[in-house]
Amino acid sequence: MERISWDHYFMAQSHLLAWRSTCPRLKVGATIVRDKRVIAGGYNGSVSGSDHCIDKGCYVVDGHCIRTVHAEMNALLQCAKLGVATEGAEIYITHFPCVHCTKALIQAGIAKVYYATDYKNHPYAESLFTEAGIVCNAVEWDPCVLDQHFREKLTLATSLLQELETLGASEETLSSYTEKTKALYFQSLK
Repeated sequence: MERISWDHYFMAQSHLLAWRSTCPRLKVGATIVRDKRVIAGGYNGSVSGSDHCIDKGCYVVDGHCIRTVHAEMNALLQCAKLGVATEGAEIYITHFPCVHCTKALIQAGIAKVYYATDYKNHPYAESLFTEAGIVCNAVEWDPCVLDQHFREKLTLATSLLQELETLGASEETLSSYTEKTKALYFQSLK
């Protein structure tokens, strides 16, 4: 078995954290790391003890859910709450940070930002990172990191679809199964 890179290891942590998200609009996870050790993690969700989007619905104002505390902020606040310094740390985020989180990351002294998915990358956020001398690195996310049998499963599913076609399955049936297969195997890449 091949050992995964540090970038994939910490990004996998962020993807696992994202599964805890309580806002269905976008599931985001963030992991703060110093010296190759996790010092905090966060996901987007409601204020502790308050209603969650998954229970009460999103509270949307001007296109944004204001019920949600972003993953990056939750990770930074966890450090603040526990007295853990963030100066010189790195952060791994499932999605490119918004402008507000960008400002908080810079103010907290985060030295490097790694993200898996571009998400409404705001030019001002990008310019703030550049101005602060913080390099943002896209980490190509591969679902095989969390499922070492991903490729074999996808190959099997593809073979079964081809076999259905050979056996004369209708175009409607093939289309339906193909879409279900794509949704199952590629939803984690979004």
